[in-house]
Amino acid sequence: MPAEGIIHVLPDVLANKIAAGEVVQRPASVAKELMENAVDAGASSIQVYIKKAGSTLIQVVDDGCGMGPEDAAACFGRHATSKLRSMDDLEHLATLGFRGEALASVSAVAQVELKTRRVQDDAGSMVKMAGGELVEQRPCATPAGTSVAVRNLFYNVPARRNFLKAPSTEFKHIVETFQALALANPTMAFALVHDEMDVYRLNAPEADVPFDDALLQRVHALFAGRSPDALVRVEEATSYLSIRGFVGTPETARKSRGDQFLFVNGRHVKSRSLNHAVISSFGQLIPQGAYSFFALFLTLDPSHVDVNVHPQKTEVKFDDERGVYGFIKAVVKRGLATAGLALAVDPTLSPSITIPAAEGVVVEPAFRSSDPFSRPTSPPTRSFAAPDGDGGGRPRGPEILGSETLDPRTFNIASFPSATISQDGTLRLPSRVEPQVDGADADPEIQGSSRPIWQLHERYLLTPIRFGLMVLDQQAAHERILYEQAVTAMDGGMAASQQLLFPRTIDFDPAEFALLEELLPDLRLLGFDLELFSGRSVLVRGVPSDVHLGSEHVILEEILDQYRSNLDGLQLEARENLARSMARRSAIRPGRILKPEEARALIDQLFACRMPYADPIGRPTMIKMSMEELAKRFGRNPSS
Repeated sequence: MPAEGIIHVLPDVLANKIAAGEVVQRPASVAKELMENAVDAGASSIQVYIKKAGSTLIQVVDDGCGMGPEDAAACFGRHATSKLRSMDDLEHLATLGFRGEALASVSAVAQVELKTRRVQDDAGSMVKMAGGELVEQRPCATPAGTSVAVRNLFYNVPARRNFLKAPSTEFKHIVETFQALALANPTMAFALVHDEMDVYRLNAPEADVPFDDALLQRVHALFAGRSPDALVRVEEATSYLSIRGFVGTPETARKSRGDQFLFVNGRHVKSRSLNHAVISSFGQLIPQGAYSFFALFLTLDPSHVDVNVHPQKTEVKFDDERGVYGFIKAVVKRGLATAGLALAVDPTLSPSITIPAAEGVVVEPAFRSSDPFSRPTSPPTRSFAAPDGDGGGRPRGPEILGSETLDPRTFNIASFPSATISQDGTLRLPSRVEPQVDGADADPEIQGSSRPIWQLHERYLLTPIRFGLMVLDQQAAHERILYEQAVTAMDGGMAASQQLLFPRTIDFDPAEFALLEELLPDLRLLGFDLELFSGRSVLVRGVPSDVHLGSEHVILEEILDQYRSNLDGLQLEARENLARSMARRSAIRPGRILKPEEARALIDQLFACRMPYADPIGRPTMIKMSMEELAKRFGRNPSS
């Protein structure tokens, strides 16, 4: 309370600006509110126009019911809504918007122009707002429906505008918002246009197409890599809750958390708990730290779910959250088993599985046989990497234990520049690699030594040193080497590039393409020879020398995923982020068997680095144990 003890009511303009801090966090927040209003208005077609990732323009045009002159002016008032009349309406909410704060909050921090007309009206209405103040209101000619154009977001709140992320990041959030609304309404037509270029143009399906088929078409249209063969249908219903939709097959799992969509009564929500229920259903099918695509629709009585728990309406609460968690996990498991995927996880899985959490649902055998004594036929063999320390999900290469030669297809030979491959395919590495980095601080106990090197659990390298023992983390060491190579390349050098015999065209989703376009100059310095095509296609002519030919799409996708992950958790300069991402996604993983000469080359290259003792994020690459410490561990006198 103020010292003078005087309490006053905030002016509406100031109150709206404060409310905007909760409702309007970024351009995607505006797009979400306007698109949800269009859906609630009964639109069959929604078009979204964006300029400069939403900082200049966000416009949503729909063919919904429209508004009359009085409602057109009133909709900018605080808590103005046509969707609630009583407490009973709130407890049985069937619309997406209901707070009545969206347009009031948006107009307080932007310049807004609304044009709207009902079908029965001869003329429409136009309302202009700026900074929460009415600028103009008059009749206008406009098609039936509503158009809301939001320009210069946060123009009067410069501190908020300065907190906006890079254009690629803001555009990514807009794309995710658009994807969620387009998935939630697969029978409606949608379009997204960014800087006058079509990003998505999604047609409505024919009137008699079932919802699941329309959803399948919409998933394929939104995510080019999600073919019907890469999706598993999920469906179950009880008296309390029903679920339907699709989950991606394990092969399509990725390191990023994107492309997971959960809808409750048609509303896109975010729930760590329920997302975990879906991902944990896969068990060992996907490695730790990987995430599968899913688009799942939950339907239940609105009285059992509370959507009024978050200003942006992205979180919900259930009156039986544990039951919903168990139901989702059980039903997704059932879908995977029916598709023949669960047996790939556990060969001893019983053909008949009872799932109590799904009210006694019994999963039928995934593979039937007329012979009662025959064992279930195994599904196609799938190869997945075992979980490792960083949650890496790359499939392991062929086992090479006991082999005299290393298969060059499973080893990044170009990470060792002096490596050569003979005509018979033998990988040859010199026992001594000269330092290539200026100012390298080589360890006199290691470099040039002929001491033996042992590999422990395909993860660590052990070697005796002058005064004890050194243990080296081979992945951390390789990350440090690749990181410094990337930094050197982007700071003025040019990394070696291997040209593809046949250039390859790769399609990316809009968010990935925008990020790739932003990083293109530095990617070229790293050795990627890329050419952007119209739409979202990229022509790959060459890749860095340490990228296995044939994995161009995978490595680019993983670098972009890692880059976005770093953006979410770390404050890094673009080049620093890219160098870390490149090193993280290209380094050898635990489980790789190294021959002695390869291990020695790795150690020599590590000590040729400017900072050999830590990986790019500061974790140690090695530890040393002195003879005194070893003697103490064995209860001996160090001097004896």
